[in-house]
Amino acid sequence: MDYQQLIEEVYNEVKSANPRGKVADYIPELARVDPDKFGIALVDLEGNTFGAGDFEVPFSIQSISKVFTLTMVASIFKDKLWSRVNVEPSGDPFNSIAQLEFEKGIPRNPFINAGALVITDALTSKFDDPIAEISKFIDELNGEACIKINQEVMDSELKHSERNTALGYFLKAYDNFENKVEDVIKTYVAHCSIEMSCVDLARSFSFLANDGYSIYGKREIVSESFARRINSLMLTCGFYDEAGEFAFRVGLPGKSGVGGGVASVMPHKFSIAVWSPELNEKGNSVKSIMALELLTNKLKFSLF
Repeated sequence: MDYQQLIEEVYNEVKSANPRGKVADYIPELARVDPDKFGIALVDLEGNTFGAGDFEVPFSIQSISKVFTLTMVASIFKDKLWSRVNVEPSGDPFNSIAQLEFEKGIPRNPFINAGALVITDALTSKFDDPIAEISKFIDELNGEACIKINQEVMDSELKHSERNTALGYFLKAYDNFENKVEDVIKTYVAHCSIEMSCVDLARSFSFLANDGYSIYGKREIVSESFARRINSLMLTCGFYDEAGEFAFRVGLPGKSGVGGGVASVMPHKFSIAVWSPELNEKGNSVKSIMALELLTNKLKFSLF
């Protein structure tokens, strides 16, 4: 498979079609991003990198960071984690308060905001400086230092964190939160404000295409069994309330963020990251999803 030719074809077809969406503006700093940015990076399991467009430009990864924090917590807490958060698709907006109250403080999955707050709370209980640990972990997955937290995005999100704060207090009311809500919100916002390029994301996700073993960190990050579980969660829950549509159209495990990024894997083949800031009404990147759908249509192999 000539991956460079493949992604260049995909890149050019998406650029030609030029589907449009809307840049996330509920976080004011994200509204300032150039809407025409678009990049793709693919990394195979031998460490070869292939790219097109703005694939080396850093961007705010937002909810994609939830895959990293889940991986960290999973390796620490093992099966105890699943008493605090479920593994079902939500079918509701990612910041739903009604769903959390209806289900008595147990978030539907680790990738909606309430679930990610539980994960961040667990990391806060484990580490004195959880942000430093998260950054160190992602740098290890990438094989070199790549992490930068965008202070302007972080400050912007903190100023508009009322809904996540409400989710935190709901969780605390149901005894599913151990630390001060304000402290956990700061850590949560910080890891969502991490900036990475498509190349860095693809490299950092490659362990999930490789049965849990990182070719860059040169060690097993999670067991083969747990890598499969993370991939299954990404396939069923990684795209907010559009997860079913993404599974139907693309059929790869992946995670999106409102910064316009999508990181995805083809197990035993490659990891890939796509970035384009304009989003659809569900909060997923219009061009990124189109690119991944074209990619899977052109491949001669499939997850299924």
